[in-house]
Amino acid sequence: MSTWLPASPCTPPGCATHQGPARHPAPAVVLLLAGCALTLAGALCAPLALLMGRACRERLTRAWAHGVIRAFGVRMRVTGRPDAHRGGPGVLVVANHVSWLDIPLVAAVCPGRMLAKSDIRTWPLLGPLAALGGTLFVERERLRALPATVHALASALRGGARVVVFPEGSTWCGRGPGGRFRPAAFQAAIDAGASVQPVRIRYLDAAAGRRDPAGAAAFVGDDPLAASLWRVVRAAGLTAEIHVMAPIPAGSVHGRRALARLAQSTVASDRANRPAESVHH
Repeated sequence: MSTWLPASPCTPPGCATHQGPARHPAPAVVLLLAGCALTLAGALCAPLALLMGRACRERLTRAWAHGVIRAFGVRMRVTGRPDAHRGGPGVLVVANHVSWLDIPLVAAVCPGRMLAKSDIRTWPLLGPLAALGGTLFVERERLRALPATVHALASALRGGARVVVFPEGSTWCGRGPGGRFRPAAFQAAIDAGASVQPVRIRYLDAAAGRRDPAGAAAFVGDDPLAASLWRVVRAAGLTAEIHVMAPIPAGSVHGRRALARLAQSTVASDRANRPAESVHH
C-alpha cells in the first residue's frame, strides 16, 4: 500500500464489537435476507430509474435507501435537511465514514453520485448497484489518477449534480477525532463554484442516550463484508443518526486545504461531548 494513502488505527477485534442486546439468530437471518433482497432489487431496477427525471429518481432513491436501512434492522434518526437544488452548480456532500451503512444512510437523505474506491466495483450486490447509480470511482493506489478524478468531480458538480464524498479516505469506528479530510475533492468544489454540505454520521446502541461509535455498525480494517452484515442484523436496537448541517458557500475560505479543515471541524463539532470510553487509548 502506498504511504500517502490514509490509514486508520481501527481494527475489527478492537472496534467492531457490540455490547448491547442481541437478536436471536432466527430473526437476524430474516433481516439479513430481507436487506440483501432489497439491495438486489435496487440493483436490478437501477437501469429503469436512470430513465426517470431527477426529482422522481431522487424520491425513489430516498425510499429505497431508507427501506434498505430498515430491512437490515437499523432505525434511522435524521436532523436537518439538504438545500433544494435551484439550478447552477451542484453540491459536494462530505461526511465522516464509519460503515458500509453510511452509503444507504446518506442516500436516504442526500441522494447523489458517490465517490468510492475502485475495488467497491467487485462487491456483491453493492458494487453493481453503485456502478449503475453513477458512482465515480477512484483508484486510490494510483496518485497519478487523482487529477482525472478531481476533473470528473468538478464536471459533475458543474452539471448540477449532488456528489457525495467520504474525504477521510477510510472508515473509522468513531473513537477519537477520526481521520483528516483530504483536500482533493474540495478542489473540485472550488473549481466548479459548488457549495459544500457537511454531514455528520454516528451510530447509537439500544441503551437510551448512550452513543456506541465502536459498535456493530463499524466496518473497519480487513473486516469481511459478510461478518459485518451479520453483526449488524444481530445488534438489536441499533440506530443510525445523520445530521445535515448548513452548506458552506464556495469561496468562503481561501484554498482547498482551508475548506477541508472547515468542513472537518464542522462535522466533528459535537465530538467534544463524547463519552470518555469512546477515545482510543
